[in-house]
Amino acid sequence: MAMSKIKKGDTVQVIAGKDKGKSGKVLSVDVKKNKVVVEGVNMISKHEKPSAVNPDGGIVHREAAFDLSNVMYLANGKPTRIGFKVEGDKKVRFAKSTGEVID
Repeated sequence: MAMSKIKKGDTVQVIAGKDKGKSGKVLSVDVKKNKVVVEGVNMISKHEKPSAVNPDGGIVHREAAFDLSNVMYLANGKPTRIGFKVEGDKKVRFAKSTGEVID
């Protein structure tokens, strides 16, 4: 089973693409497709038909998914790599630049 070092709820910074330098909270991660959706980043305009949820329809602005490799975890406001280590009997993520345990 594939595993991602970035999880939902993490704060990340975009390191490549049109939104390079922007940061935000991860809304979702698709491990199989290697995609991530970040709050306020990679905004698109989507045309929607009228429906029960949106009776008027029209143009809706929302975040689009982009490649997981284009983001880095933010630890204390600085982008860092993430590693795994075993503490006791638990596998935890840690920031490689500071050595601080994330979860």
